[in-house]
Amino acid sequence: MAFTSGVYPVYNLVFKIDKTSRGAVPAFVTIAEMETFEPSIDGNTEEWTPMTTSGWVRRLMTGKKFSIKLSGKRHVGDEGNDYVAGIAFKDGLDCSTALKIEFPDGDSLTFDCVVNVSKSFGGQSTNVSALEFEALSDGKPVYTEAI
Repeated sequence: MAFTSGVYPVYNLVFKIDKTSRGAVPAFVTIAEMETFEPSIDGNTEEWTPMTTSGWVRRLMTGKKFSIKLSGKRHVGDEGNDYVAGIAFKDGLDCSTALKIEFPDGDSLTFDCVVNVSKSFGGQSTNVSALEFEALSDGKPVYTEAI
């Protein structure tokens, strides 16, 4: 159920990945066992100081990049988790896909991305094996508001 006001717990976000690697018809599946995420938006800003501003700088945002780090546990048999783990030793276009984030209010953010898997297994002997990756935007994301 979507809600339109108030705070919400982070676990209400849903992360989905396109397991077709940018196929003609995307097939988004959830990624099981993700525990934390860190979004990052970085803007490119150009600066100049024209004579008419008495030494004060002017600025314009000329570009942006977006990434999100996700970390959790390796869950063998989950479509999304298996897909991400399978990218670990691939390169080139085999690392390109799309990610979708669904927000509790019904909004969503979808973006083409390059997946960089930093850990598809490992940990201490008594830990559950890890899965960690970063989805780096490849082009402009699409933010869709709930209707």
